[in-house]
Amino acid sequence: MKKPKRIVRVRGAELAVRSIASLVEQVRSLVHSARRAAASSVNTLQVRTNFEIGRLIVEHEQRGSRRADYGELVIRTLADKLGAEFGRGFSKRNLEYMRQFYAEYTTRSGQIAQKPSAQLPSPWPAPFTLSWSHYVLLLTIKNPEERSFYEIEATQSGWSLPELKRQLNSGLYERLALSRNKKQVRLLAEKGHTVTQPSDVLKDPYILEFLGLEEKPAYTESDLEVAIIGKLQHFLLELGKGFLFEKRQKRFTFDEDHFFVDLVFYNRLLRCYVLVDLKLDKLTHQDLGQMQMYVNYFDRFVKTPGENPTVGILLCKRKKKTIIELTLPKNANIFASQYQLYLPSKEDLKQRLIEWTEEISDDS
Repeated sequence: MKKPKRIVRVRGAELAVRSIASLVEQVRSLVHSARRAAASSVNTLQVRTNFEIGRLIVEHEQRGSRRADYGELVIRTLADKLGAEFGRGFSKRNLEYMRQFYAEYTTRSGQIAQKPSAQLPSPWPAPFTLSWSHYVLLLTIKNPEERSFYEIEATQSGWSLPELKRQLNSGLYERLALSRNKKQVRLLAEKGHTVTQPSDVLKDPYILEFLGLEEKPAYTESDLEVAIIGKLQHFLLELGKGFLFEKRQKRFTFDEDHFFVDLVFYNRLLRCYVLVDLKLDKLTHQDLGQMQMYVNYFDRFVKTPGENPTVGILLCKRKKKTIIELTLPKNANIFASQYQLYLPSKEDLKQRLIEWTEEISDDS
């Protein structure tokens, strides 16, 4: 029996609408990709141009007067002339950044050929991977190793400028360095934050200022957990690379007793489950024993043969190294880190890192 023409037409129209919708989506995706590429291209060109301007300034100063104030005169004159013609992108401060940018980045193992040029040569190598605003922020970091670390991380993780500021203000470099040995600290500057073993994911402390919780004893562990779930994207960024969220209050049962893990994650780089338990007060040996039970359960009944052993992380307000060392065996995949609900003092973290480095040097 033949289908009525009207039904055939309606179905044909529906197929046409779906087909057009698919076409619209493809075109939209292409336009977004093109715009991202164009923006990236513009950013790269701006950074390269500013590097070249910095080159010209430095070379002019080197050929010019030896007077102490000559460099200041050069920058001030350029700012007046170029600012009037091209706008505020050529302020005195920005021109000083361009000069500093050239000076800093020509010292990095000959990465950029030093040749004078009045224009940007097309085959010129472009090692710059971030926007000019990113580099201006990076130039405020005096330690070259720390600056290199943040540049690598911002590039690999696609950090926006606000995210780079947040990671810098939270002392990410110092927090990662404090949980590593001397050789691993050097690797932070060369390769960024690499994750190849469970201890690589650790920071001390974790900074949870984005939760917006006041520093007071009135909130509960449940309050902390709910706040983390509400800001899950921020918490994943703070945890670090490779983390995927699976479940909160994950229940498992044996011997007719129910147990609950606060937060369960999976790390695709380590290929293992990561269990996080939240503690409002100081860490006890009972907390460590409980996490050991959770880890054992996941290793025996949840993980597959192709996955690596489960990792447990206890986030606590206070911890004592002696309790951890006496309670856990040396090869345990269980770690404890403190958390803070406010941004730490960068100076305090730097001082801690200096003291830690001196201790390591004395022991070696």
